[in-house]
Amino acid sequence: MNNNEQTLIRFYSAFAALDADTMAKCYADDATFEDPAFSLKGRREVGGMWHMLCDATKSKGRDDWRLEFRDIHADDTTGHAHWEAHYRFRVAKRVVHNIIEAEFTFTPEGLIATHKDTFDFWRWSRQAMGLGGFILGWIPFFRSQMRKQTRVALTKYLAKET
Repeated sequence: MNNNEQTLIRFYSAFAALDADTMAKCYADDATFEDPAFSLKGRREVGGMWHMLCDATKSKGRDDWRLEFRDIHADDTTGHAHWEAHYRFRVAKRVVHNIIEAEFTFTPEGLIATHKDTFDFWRWSRQAMGLGGFILGWIPFFRSQMRKQTRVALTKYLAKET
């Protein structure tokens, strides 16, 4: 197993344990993160997102939390992982099973430089928000509004933490 695969295993093992500190340490200072809900730059934002999500799960949903990961592959510069999260979406208090494919690039030091998670947003929105997600989840405007809301939530969270 190479260093980059070890970084991914450390990252997802920490995620399963809701250990956001260890997760954040896996990223380079200038790392980027992208998924349907977030577009982030720098370890402060990326690590802040994981802290926010882990803190929310610890405080209101730990009983429903489970993370599984597999298919960890990495070479000197790129990597891939498949992961599945089972949790309670705290806004609507609905149980979600999200299936994610992750793509990575790494620094020469073995830190995550870029991280992109892809998942079926409409599937997620149906689970997380019920009928509203079913009706609106496929509309680009809805996705854009979700990104705005997650940005506001992260900005507030980071302001509290500093």
